[in-house]
Amino acid sequence: MTRRSQLALRSAALGYLALILVAPVGLVFYRTFEHGFAAAWHSVTTPSAIHAFWLTVELVAIAVPLNTIFGVMMAIAIVRHRFRGRGLVSALIDLPFAVSPVVIGLSLLLVYGRKGWFGDWLTSHGIQVIFSTPGMVLATIFVSLPFVVREVIPVLREVGTDQEDAAATLGARPLQAFWRVTLPAIRWGVAYGVVLTTARSLGEFGAVSVVSGHLAGQTETLTLHVQDRFEAFDLTGAYAASVVLALLAIATLASMTLLRRKGEPA
Repeated sequence: MTRRSQLALRSAALGYLALILVAPVGLVFYRTFEHGFAAAWHSVTTPSAIHAFWLTVELVAIAVPLNTIFGVMMAIAIVRHRFRGRGLVSALIDLPFAVSPVVIGLSLLLVYGRKGWFGDWLTSHGIQVIFSTPGMVLATIFVSLPFVVREVIPVLREVGTDQEDAAATLGARPLQAFWRVTLPAIRWGVAYGVVLTTARSLGEFGAVSVVSGHLAGQTETLTLHVQDRFEAFDLTGAYAASVVLALLAIATLASMTLLRRKGEPA
């Protein structure tokens, strides 16, 4: 390929990214601060906006550790063990990639809602899952489930079992071998999975929208708050909340880039 062709290809790729990604996000930032910083700051410091922010952080703080623990355990089970139905389990893990988040939210509604499978039992015990934080946690966990698993599996296959076998030969127990051998070997895969899980949890809308009830100041995350402000014709509030989400996403991607650089061999 000639140099002119390479430059044309790069220009086309960069132009496409600028048109699809940079321009819309940049316009949101511009609209946010179009009327000054004070107006934007006032919009993101209202009680409903602050509650939406902290509820989003709470969902991430619950979903990410649980999916990390599950993801590491499931990756080890799939790679290191042979069991009947392993292919089916692997396919089920990818289900959130294929199913619409709205369908995920609806399925949770049919299972845990008042008229769902467990609805009568939950109601009789005074437990509310749907239209409350537990349902939103379940939805967030569901949509962000596969990332740690899919990041750790190839790393486990690459490192092999030699070091683990050597540790077992020296008398290490399975848990000791995991903490001292396996986990250090897969730490960058786990870190990438955690970053992707965090990003997915922060931006979730569809499933959470179905199970939340959209109660401002109670069950409204930042993504739902953006929709609420937009539908209320509070464009500055919608743009300002979007900027907060964008900054969180940028921080997440930046941390992933730093981790990737740190994980590369010198």
